[in-house]
Amino acid sequence: MSITLKQIAAACAFALAAAGVCAPASATTHDTHPKATKVLKEKARSSKHKKAKKEAPKPAVADNEPEPDVTDTTMAEYSCELNNKVAIYRNPMDDSHIALRWQNHLRRMDKVGTTTGAQRYENTNVGLVWIGIPSKGILLDSKQNRQLANECKDAEQAKPVVAAAPAEKKS
Repeated sequence: MSITLKQIAAACAFALAAAGVCAPASATTHDTHPKATKVLKEKARSSKHKKAKKEAPKPAVADNEPEPDVTDTTMAEYSCELNNKVAIYRNPMDDSHIALRWQNHLRRMDKVGTTTGAQRYENTNVGLVWIGIPSKGILLDSKQNRQLANECKDAEQAKPVVAAAPAEKKS
C-alpha cells in the first residue's frame, strides 16, 4: 500500500480546508475596479431606500373597532389650526369615556388620570390621545409620536378674553 505525495498533499489540503485555515476563493484579495465599487455602493443604498419605503409606518386607524354609541350625549365641536375639526361627544352620566370624531372616524376614548388637572383621554388600539386644558385641546398620535391637531377651541374657548378694568383708588 503505497501512498503518493500527491495523495498526501490532497489530504492535507482537505484537512486544512475543513479546519477553516485556508481562505475561500471569494475572500482572496484582488484590486477591484473603482467603478465596480461605486456600483455596489449605489445598489446597497437603493436597497436600503426600498426597504425603508416598504417599512414606512401605517396610519394609526383600526377599522375593526366598533363605533361608539353617541345617543344621549352632548357634542362640542372644536376648530383647530390648519382648518382641522374635532368633535367630542360626552355623556353627562359617564365622565370616564368620551367619543371623539376625527377625520370621519368616531372613536371611544378612555379617561386617564393626570396630576395636572388636565383632561386626558386615550384610545390605545388606535393610538389617539386627547388632552383638554381650559384654554385649548390637543389631539396626538401616540403610535407615530406626532401632533394631529393643536389649538383646538370650542365656541366658549374661542371667545375673546376681556380683561377687567383696574379699580380706581379711593383717597
